Amino acid sequence: MATHHSLQSALQTAVDDGTFPGAVLAVRLRGALVFEGAAGLLTQKVPGEMVTVDTCYDLASLTKVLATTTALVLLAQRGLLKLDDRIERILDELRDRPIGAATVRHLLTHSSGLPGWRPYYERIAAREAAQPGFLGGAGTRMAVLDYIATEELVYERGTRSLYSDLGFMLLGQVVERLSGEPLDEFCRGQIFTPLGASPLAYLPHGRTPAAAGFPDVRNAIAPTEEDSWRGRTLRGEVHDENAYALGGVAGHAGLFGTARAVLAIAQAWMDGRRNQPGLLAPDMVALFTSNRQGVPNSSWALGWDTPSVRSSSGTRFSPESFGHLGYTGTSLWIDPVKELEVALLSNRVHPTRRNEQIRLFRPLIHDLICREFLKG
Repeated sequence: MATHHSLQSALQTAVDDGTFPGAVLAVRLRGALVFEGAAGLLTQKVPGEMVTVDTCYDLASLTKVLATTTALVLLAQRGLLKLDDRIERILDELRDRPIGAATVRHLLTHSSGLPGWRPYYERIAAREAAQPGFLGGAGTRMAVLDYIATEELVYERGTRSLYSDLGFMLLGQVVERLSGEPLDEFCRGQIFTPLGASPLAYLPHGRTPAAAGFPDVRNAIAPTEEDSWRGRTLRGEVHDENAYALGGVAGHAGLFGTARAVLAIAQAWMDGRRNQPGLLAPDMVALFTSNRQGVPNSSWALGWDTPSVRSSSGTRFSPESFGHLGYTGTSLWIDPVKELEVALLSNRVHPTRRNEQIRLFRPLIHDLICREFLKG
C-alpha cells in the first residue's frame, strides 16, 4: 500500500484547523487498499490519546445504507419485499394513516411526504420519567411507530425529496417485521459477519463494546458530543437522540465501526455494480444505486445519494457514483466506473455539533484523492 504524503498532510491540516479532533481515511482502488491513514486525537481533552486506523466511530446516518438499505436488498432478493409495497401492508399500525399509502420506494427516496425530523426522544424521556425502564424498551418502538403514524405529510408524496430520518425509522421496523429478527441481529448475521465487516455493530443499551465485537475498552471508540440532554460526553453510545431513545438500534442511526469495516460493506455494493456474484445481486444493486426513481429534481437513489452540484464527493467522481454522509462527521463514496471507494470517519461533533467546517473539507479531500490516484 502506497504512502501518499499529500493525503496524510491534508488530514493533519484539517485537525490543526479544527475541522475535527481526529479522523481516519481509507481509500480502495480497483480492489486494493491504496491508502489508510489516521490523524489527530480521539478527544481534545486527553492529550496523547491518538487516533489510529483501528479507531471506531459513531457512523450516524451511514447506518441507513450499511445496515437498513443493505438489509432491504436482501429481503427483496428473497421475495419478502417489493419496492412498491405500501408501508401499511407491512406495518399494519399505519393503515389509514397519512403515511400508510407511501411505498417502500417512497421511503428509500425520501419522497414519502414525511418531515425530516422530530424530537421524539423528548416525549420518550417524559414517559421514562413516569415509567422507569420505558426508554429503550419494546414499548418505545411501538410509541415511535404511533408518533410517525400521526404525522401530517408536509408535501405531496412523490413530488420532491426531503431527507427524512423518520422514513428510515419506519424502514428499520420493516426489516424487523419481515425478517422476524431484531434489526441489529439480522444485520450482524446476514450482512456484517458474511462480509467480514468487523468491528461493525450496533451498541444497544446495556451491551458492552466487547459483546458487540469491539475491543473491551471504550477508549477504542472516539467520543462525540458533550451532550447537555444526557449530561455527559458521549462515548460508545449513539449520538443521535432518537436512536438512543430507541435503545441504540434504529434504521436511521446506531452503527459503530472502523473505516476498514465500512469498506467491507462498500465492497459488496461495488461487486454488485461490477456484475460480480456475491451477497448482493447485480440487478438489485444497479436498481438501488440509480437516481432514476421518478422524483423530480432529486439526487436520491434508493437509500443512497448520488453526486449533485456542490457534492461532498467533490467534482471528479463519475455521475454513476453513489454515497452517503453521517452527521457525526462520516462519509462513504463509491465510484463504480473508476472502481474507487472512499471512507472518511471523524468525530467532528466533538465537543459540539456547531462545528461545520467538514462541509468544506469533504469535497476537497475527494478531489485530492482523485488527483493522487487517477491523475485527474
